[in-house]
Amino acid sequence: MVHFVGLDVSVKETSACVVDDAGKVILEQKVPTEPADIIALLTSLGEPYGRIGIEAGPLSQWLVNALTAAELPVICVETRHMKALLTAQQINKTDRNDARGIAQMMRVGLFKPVHVKTLVAQEQRMLLTTRKLLQRKLLDVESDLRGTLRNFGLRVGAVSGGRYEARVHDLVEGFPRLAAIAEPLLNVRRVMRQQLAVLHKMLLDAVRGDPVCRRLMTAPGVGAVVALTYRATVDQPQRFVRCARSSTRRSAEPARPCKTARSCAW
Repeated sequence: MVHFVGLDVSVKETSACVVDDAGKVILEQKVPTEPADIIALLTSLGEPYGRIGIEAGPLSQWLVNALTAAELPVICVETRHMKALLTAQQINKTDRNDARGIAQMMRVGLFKPVHVKTLVAQEQRMLLTTRKLLQRKLLDVESDLRGTLRNFGLRVGAVSGGRYEARVHDLVEGFPRLAAIAEPLLNVRRVMRQQLAVLHKMLLDAVRGDPVCRRLMTAPGVGAVVALTYRATVDQPQRFVRCARSSTRRSAEPARPCKTARSCAW
């Protein structure tokens, strides 16, 4: 007899519900939100599983990868679709009821799966977002210091990034209190520039070692950041069964598989 599982994940605990192919609840239990604890609970029953459902969220990629590595048939489900179905079939929203509803959705096949990015794509995405965060905060520090000094009639003007610190020192040279206030900001800016350079070098190294990114950069106007962003977003091109051109056709004929999905840049 095939069983189906619903997992309602929170930060500390995960509510698990196991049902059989007739919809009867076999097990309901809460376990710590750790892959090892969830796998131990599921394997303790010794029953084959048809589908294991988990809602897309901050912890879903981590858990899905771990359960997949344990050869469990886990499926990540689209959040809005799941919320609409759970709202329609239950009155009281609790973790236990959500897990039970997810298990029933897995049993009847009423779900919309979403793609879980590979570990490489997640690392690439984190590199891009971290670099962007430092870049944005660096600009915030510079802009705030420019605006503050302008109130005292001290205008930084148009200077390069390498000359910015020296320019500020020149402006506040005759204002000891302003110099004492500006110095911590300049120190923070200096460290942020150094670490931003480290992240940017990591990005360039990642692009240099990726043949797909190098091929994307042969297109005019496509640099390292754009190439890696596109690479991390698409992740696995084989998951796109139809190209954009065929999906917009208004035809009664069944859509044909895209012939260029694997040859565009991959």
